[in-house]
Amino acid sequence: MDISVVIPLYNEEESLPELFAWIERVMAANQFSYEVIFVNDGSTDGSWKVIEQLKARSACVKGIKFRRNYGKSPALFCGFRKAEGDVVITMDADLQDSPDEIPELYRMITVEGYDLVSGYKKKRYDPLSKTIPTKLFNATARKVSGIHNLHDFNCGLKAYKKDVVKNIEVYGEMHRYIPYLAKNAGFSKIGEKVVHHQARKFGKTKFGGLNRFFNGYLDLLLLWFLSKFGGKPMHIFGFLGSLAFVIGFIACGILGFGKLYAMYSGMPYRLVTDSPYFYLAITMMIIGTQLFMAGFVGELVIRNAPERNNYKIEKEI
Repeated sequence: MDISVVIPLYNEEESLPELFAWIERVMAANQFSYEVIFVNDGSTDGSWKVIEQLKARSACVKGIKFRRNYGKSPALFCGFRKAEGDVVITMDADLQDSPDEIPELYRMITVEGYDLVSGYKKKRYDPLSKTIPTKLFNATARKVSGIHNLHDFNCGLKAYKKDVVKNIEVYGEMHRYIPYLAKNAGFSKIGEKVVHHQARKFGKTKFGGLNRFFNGYLDLLLLWFLSKFGGKPMHIFGFLGSLAFVIGFIACGILGFGKLYAMYSGMPYRLVTDSPYFYLAITMMIIGTQLFMAGFVGELVIRNAPERNNYKIEKEI
């Protein structure tokens, strides 16, 4: 199979028939063998009914229905797991991503040899509450990830080699950082394509600008930490813990030595516990011990981590 199109959706019943018809036209014009995987992320409207109707009309349609709303990352994870195409295309269900981009994205993966190609919506039709946080977020993501050629990390329109989606784990809200996840998994040839962005035709956006801004930075910080120290938490926690403990121990030693020197030299002295530096030193030693133990426990957790991606699926077609 040439292409799997994975489409996560939440309350998009009005746009689904038009979107699928558009995809059908593009696939037929280019003679691609394909499947379209709709992942219904707990929609409360008639989205699943529409997917069932599309399935009855075309064998190329597949569907996954979550029992409740989990978010975009879990939807992509389950869609990736089900995908069978040599190239996997993701796009949003709101008609803001154009299926006409699929042939060129496919060519960039199969001919130019990219592992991942991310869309770049150079001209956007989103409100300022969404575009301004997006620009700040992307600038930070480029700096932290080291992927300097991407302008739009969170664009829903992306193309992947099949190996990429089978070797990355998208959980929580990590869909914003799929290029970074791919890079950390060893897929280094990451490209970008300017894509057409259309104004939303039905309904309203499901993502608030400020919420995405703050959550995005927290997720980026987490991913940076995991990429640097996730495999060996003892390297960071053990180092910081040992450093804090040694500093506290040395400080206690200096205080004790100072008192002994004063006692034997006949100088006036006071109890070590009367000095605020004693309590700071003890606190450093306690914090150091706790950090060291956090690294140790982290190592044990890594060796016995349960599955994160366990989602309740109501139906599959």
